[in-house]
Amino acid sequence: MPRRVTDYRGLTESSRLKLLHAVQRRPGQNLKSLAAAADIHVNTAREHLAVLEDEGLLYRAPVDTGRRGRPPMQYFPVDQPQDNQAAQDRATEASARGALLRRISPDRDHGQGLSAAALNQLDVLAEHLDDVGMDPVVDSEELTVGVRPCIYQDLLAEDRPLVCSVHAKLVRQQLEHVDGPLKLRRLHPFTTAHSCLLVLGTDDEEATTQESGIDADRTDTELAEFALAAQQRAAQTTDVADCPR
Repeated sequence: MPRRVTDYRGLTESSRLKLLHAVQRRPGQNLKSLAAAADIHVNTAREHLAVLEDEGLLYRAPVDTGRRGRPPMQYFPVDQPQDNQAAQDRATEASARGALLRRISPDRDHGQGLSAAALNQLDVLAEHLDDVGMDPVVDSEELTVGVRPCIYQDLLAEDRPLVCSVHAKLVRQQLEHVDGPLKLRRLHPFTTAHSCLLVLGTDDEEATTQESGIDADRTDTELAEFALAAQQRAAQTTDVADCPR
């Protein structure tokens, strides 16, 4: 299948994912430190960071050194859409497409109990996940999103926890890029060897203790460790199911 024009190139290259992960973990790093974190040449890092910036996944800002000449740059995650024009355009266009689809196909709207703002957030999140290649299945009543991150299964088999951590933060950002009550509450990585589940909630909901998954506000290290353990359990279950009887 050819790439769609809206697909993210930045998330299909291991070095770019490592760079984005480094920016998310410690915002404000410069080019040299990010290249070292991804273990790549500075010139290669510069090219990869430009792709990530063009696709609305990070932004750069100059450092005021008080000296003449071109200032060094620091890199940051896109917490607000106004930080990056591409991110703002994606959110605006996804909102417009979602609203249009509901007008012309009312039967597609299964979120009768949700506010227009919440539906808008779901539109933006679903389109983001679709562009990433994760084949989202949105349940507006249960406020869950099933995803199948199979395109990364072979590409980054050894770095799956890193991938999960990066995408968890991107999901949170997508929900925050438009006004609305929804936020990411819990993650269920590797419900099978090729699927995960996102659990959303509203700002006014009281947090509930759940027997599975992990709180989305956990640290980067905790998310990575939980994802790795879930991946190992899913692999063991698959191995047992594949065994001849």
